[in-house]
Parts: sequence; C-alpha cells; structure tokens
Amino acid sequence: MFNRTLETTIKEKLNSGKAIVVVGARQVGKTTLLNKILKDKDFLFLDADDPSTRSLLQSPTTEQIRTFIGQYKYIFLDEAQRIPGIGLTLKIITDQFKEVQLFVSGSSSFDLGNVLNEPLTGRKWEYELFPISWEEYESNIGIIKSEQQLENRLLYGFYPEVINNQGKERETLKNLVNSYMYRDILAFSDIRKPEILEKLLQALALQIGSEVNYNELSQLIGINKITVQKYIDIIEKGYIVFRLNSFNRNIRNEIKQTRKIYFYDNGIRNMIIGNFNTLDLRVDKGVLWENFLVSERRKQNLYKDTFAKMYFWRTKQQQEIDFVEESNGQIKSYEFKWNTKNTKFPQNFTEAYNAEGIAIDRRNFRDFVII
Repeated sequence: MFNRTLETTIKEKLNSGKAIVVVGARQVGKTTLLNKILKDKDFLFLDADDPSTRSLLQSPTTEQIRTFIGQYKYIFLDEAQRIPGIGLTLKIITDQFKEVQLFVSGSSSFDLGNVLNEPLTGRKWEYELFPISWEEYESNIGIIKSEQQLENRLLYGFYPEVINNQGKERETLKNLVNSYMYRDILAFSDIRKPEILEKLLQALALQIGSEVNYNELSQLIGINKITVQKYIDIIEKGYIVFRLNSFNRNIRNEIKQTRKIYFYDNGIRNMIIGNFNTLDLRVDKGVLWENFLVSERRKQNLYKDTFAKMYFWRTKQQQEIDFVEESNGQIKSYEFKWNTKNTKFPQNFTEAYNAEGIAIDRRNFRDFVII
C-alpha cells in the first residue's frame, strides 16, 4: 500500500461540514485511499456498483435517508457516478445531517462533475487522484530502488495494480485499458463508435511532444473536426490525457492557440500502441521521458496547490521550448533530455520574459518531479 500525498490534505478537511469528493480514473486507488482514512472509524460503506445500493440512493426522501444512515457519523459512497440524480441525495445528506461526514468517490469526472457541481456548490471539497506519483513511489521503496526502476516505470507506468504485479505488467495494463478505461468512457459518454475512439487514442499516443492538429486528426481518422474535438474533450475528462497549451505574450511570430496532448500514464500510452520494447530498442524514448516528466509535474502542481500554469512554447521559425511554467509572476523554461547534453534556450524568449532556462535529464529529474 502506498502512502498518498492527498491523505494528509483530506484528513485536514474532516468534519468541516462539507462532503469530501475524490475523482479520478478507475483503479488509481480512490477506494483504497478513503478506506485507509476511515480505517479507525465506524463508517457506512455504500457501493454504487451494487444494484440494491443504487435503488436505495436514487431519489430517497429525507426520512428514508435518516433510516439507512442510522447512527453512523461517517458515510463513504463509492462509484457515485453509477446513481442517476445522486447530487440531490448528497445535498440532502450534507444539509440535513450536519453531524455526518460524507465521502464520495467517482471514476468519471465528465459525468460525476455534471451531476454534483450544481447540487453541491459550496458544500464539497473536491480532489483529483492520479496514478502513483514518483514522490509516492520513491517514499515507498526508497530513492535507490526507485531510480533502479526508472526505465520500467517509463514503460509500464504507475497504476498501483501494475506496480504490485511485477512480471504481469502487460496483462494488467491490457485489462485496465479494455475492462475499465474504454468501458467507463463508452458508458458515460455519447461515443457510439469504439473503433474511432481507439484510432484517436493511437494517433494521440504517437504525437506526444508534437503539436496536435485537429484538422490532421480529422483526415487521418475519417471523422470531422468537431467530432475530434468532442472525443478529445471526453477522454481528457476521463483522465486518460491532458493538454498543454502554447505560451504566448508579446514576441512576434509566437504560435498561438495550439496544444500538445500528454497521457497521464506511460503504461496506458504504451498499451494503446502495443509497444513495450526496452528503451535501448526504442526510437521514442525521448517521448516517454517527456510524457513522464510533464505528467509528474502536473500531479505535483495539482496535489500541492501551487497554482502554477503549464505551457510549451514555439515560434513559426521552429524555435521551441519543451515546457514553460508560470508561477507567482515568475517564468521558467525547461528542456527535457534523456541523456546529458548542452542545452541552449532561445535568447529572444529568455530575455523577453526574464525566464530562467533549466535542462532536465536523468541526473536532476527529481528536482522537477518533486516540488
């Protein structure tokens, strides 16, 4: 079991009069985390995968809620997105049962967010949980062992079940992708053609580190641009990918309104393209390194409320910077190198934005992935 960064954050919010909501992809450890927080407490566990639980919680009256809550002071509702109209039920519990601390988990933010946001406005603390972070991994097995496992993590990623099933990583990832990831997206969206979703994910997996052009994707996959945008929005809300927008302020010829797309987990990305070759046989090891670094940085910024904004930078003359971060009025630029190399940063960027330039490689990556 891994100690999760969010555990301390959530414990600080106990008995604050608001529901605690944890969302994220399936199998990232939401249920495990909340069960650990509640382990010494007498709590009522409600599993929305159980049909009887769904029936119980679908539009109950206040008195019906009072009956099944009984004397419990802690209630944990798991997989809340399975219950139609659950937001109103949770609102009643939060408003009418002030002594009850409500915990809610859900694996589909595009569904759960829509259902909960309005009814629970001002009544919830909401947190996103991702696959194990490098910091959590390192804290569990130590610095030396974790760095010895770096190449495996670039190949197989950080899902808890993958880490805990050494030797069966591919089988585990295949099950995660087919049984959970695709199932969730298809169940809670209006995507009608799974084969189109698969083609889109494969195309995105092969374009990590490059600007994503919706028109090109449209022609490649054979669907219109609007559908491409809709599908990408859905898989982003499903915690498979996230986007990085281009940074532009005042330099002439900066590229505006474009984006790169990264995967939250290297293992999921490699499963989608069916490539688990070792790094010395791969032409995309720089891509794997970049995806790992950017996704880990995103975890840190969100877990630790840095309020940092993340970008990339490129000009029409093909000058580029892998990663730009703006925090507290300061701008830093980063280049990612698997092997140690001399790195030059575009002078027009560093001077215009008074930006520090930092090269991240295997020697100093811990400074980047642990804030």
